[in-house]
Amino acid sequence: MRQFTIHEAKTHLSRLIEEALQGEEIVIAKGRTPLVRIVPLSSKKPPRKAGGARGVLEKMADDFDAPLADFDEYAK
Repeated sequence: MRQFTIHEAKTHLSRLIEEALQGEEIVIAKGRTPLVRIVPLSSKKPPRKAGGARGVLEKMADDFDAPLADFDEYAK
């Protein structure tokens, strides 16, 4: 882990981002108190799986998509 002050981080932000992308743990501190960590975002999303919610919905009412009476005045 490498720690930098806010001023140092502002001065060398591009380099610190590159180091974080290479796996280095970068911490930004105010004085000696650590505040934040620079970490790369995960670029890979897990693949979507068809049928992933199967079994979650047990029963759907026959009229689930019927207009609601509460909204009759808005539908005119």
